Amino acid sequence: MTSELDPDIRTFHARTSADYARLSGAGYADMAARRAVAETVRESWAAGGPAMASSETLTVGPFGNRIRIHRPTGAATLPAMVYLHGGGWMLFSIDSHDRLMREYAARSGCAVIGVDYSLAPEARFPRALDEVEAVLAWLRDEGAAHGIDATRLALGGDSAGGNLALSSALRLRDGGHAAAALLLNYGAFDTVERGSHARYDGDTFMLTRAEMAEFWDNYLGPSPAAAAHPHARPILADLHGLPPTFLCIAECDILLDENLAMAERLGEAGVAVTARVYPGASHSFLEAVEISALADRALAEASAWLADTLC
Repeated sequence: MTSELDPDIRTFHARTSADYARLSGAGYADMAARRAVAETVRESWAAGGPAMASSETLTVGPFGNRIRIHRPTGAATLPAMVYLHGGGWMLFSIDSHDRLMREYAARSGCAVIGVDYSLAPEARFPRALDEVEAVLAWLRDEGAAHGIDATRLALGGDSAGGNLALSSALRLRDGGHAAAALLLNYGAFDTVERGSHARYDGDTFMLTRAEMAEFWDNYLGPSPAAAAHPHARPILADLHGLPPTFLCIAECDILLDENLAMAERLGEAGVAVTARVYPGASHSFLEAVEISALADRALAEASAWLADTLC
């Protein structure tokens, strides 16, 4: 199966796997240590890349969330994408995903706003969604003071962040507000395993079935009601009335089939869907943009779509 992976993505896996082994060979003392290792492994991949006209890190809203606003130009007002990082609802931050956000900002011409939401298992569903909703309300009220046009606001995210982006768009729709666009990178939309879970399981492909099960268990907790809620598992949701949506889908990913199913369900609900499957790509492949032409192409295509949709 390893021959299916793009060679640059294989290199990305080898380097990150070696770093994890070096930093965590003795295991993790606690969740804080596990998160610290994850941040260190991603540190070099989050560095470099485009320079911004301005970047500011703030603490906002009733939950005191840390956010980072990247502005690629000095324009007085810009459309923006609120970006929610992946990491199984348990790991990573706006620091680990900083380059990814700057890449979208530079390529699309839009501001990109990263949100540090509270992580599981300390904060389970729906806490992260409550915090994102509060940040979006802050942007509606205060965004103009930071050069953000809150009437042209997209939501985006990868993996668990794709789940949060889609579910936040559902909350906006139901609350009488609307996102202008959705950018979903290899999102986690369902707890049910499909054929791709077996095809692409194993350390070679970055995300394993066991890891994904652990992530869901820690995010949802023991409550059957949480596991059945359409904002936790958006594959169950009524998707009508959502904005234009771009799905970046990795072929060599256990989440491949649920992303294809989500694209189909969105289309059936009348949503304008652009779904791109990237052959040879794995989960998290966009973070390899420093060495990967495949990641570069995927970022370019999504950014062009974002610019066309918001501008």
